Amino acid sequence: MDRLSEMEAFATVVDQGGFTDAAKKLGISKSAVSKHVSSLETRLGARLLNRTTRRVSPTEIGLAYYDRARRVLNDAGEADALVTSMQSAPSGMLRVSVATDFGVNHLSPILGGFLHEYPDITVNMVLDNRYVELISEGFDLSVRIGDLEDSSLRARKLAETHKQMICSPEYLEEYGRPQRIDDLNEHKLLHYSNQATGSVWKLTAPSGEKRQVRSAGWLTVNDGQSLLNAAVNGLGIAFLPDFLYAEAMKEGKLVPAIEGMSPETQGIYAVYPPGRYTQPKVRAFIDFLVESFRDRGPGEW
Repeated sequence: MDRLSEMEAFATVVDQGGFTDAAKKLGISKSAVSKHVSSLETRLGARLLNRTTRRVSPTEIGLAYYDRARRVLNDAGEADALVTSMQSAPSGMLRVSVATDFGVNHLSPILGGFLHEYPDITVNMVLDNRYVELISEGFDLSVRIGDLEDSSLRARKLAETHKQMICSPEYLEEYGRPQRIDDLNEHKLLHYSNQATGSVWKLTAPSGEKRQVRSAGWLTVNDGQSLLNAAVNGLGIAFLPDFLYAEAMKEGKLVPAIEGMSPETQGIYAVYPPGRYTQPKVRAFIDFLVESFRDRGPGEW
């Protein structure tokens, strides 16, 4: 007899409190249920159920066996459901967290293509500059930029961006150009208040030396686009990714603040909860993002 069938019959008898109700639950005859349980007890060489005219209850051994058997049966059910879902078309609600700057400028414009390709998926995209806890806050994935702090999450790289200090030509005319990192102490710096590193810019000097500059300055904003506008209007020096400033630099509205300094390279990642199985809707969205940003990168935004 099939071992899983025996286990299922036994566990259902325990769940239902008797053979009659177990038979109804399983959709088989009462005698078939009894035969499965008897076969199981014979194979194990132990009595698993106490049978009386009024009730059926597990023995001490039966109760211990039931706990393990129920776990096995639940895992088997999940395995069957997994195969079914992996073969089905991606569907359902997809909750996505993304920083406002990247979401507005680069994710929102391509979202229509994804929804047309997968009409059974609905997207709830939350634009937020804070660090969200994916699992506890119920997000399926997040698009994150820079160093990934939580190593327990899975991640797939989408693209790269260059981050550097930029300002307007008008600012340089009024305040002069800083020649080295130490000169920034005498300049007006524009600070991004939601930066993970706080009010500190991590820079690489032309010599290759790693430096840190405290950037709290003339203006503090929790939005990259606002900092970009402030830089374009000559209010100071901002430290921003090129997916934000690329267009303004092409138009001559912005220039590098310090000549000869290499920009910092940052990765852009799709981050999602751990586990061997990735839901079809999540896998479809990540594949779509990888394809959409395949030709994007430093100098290509």
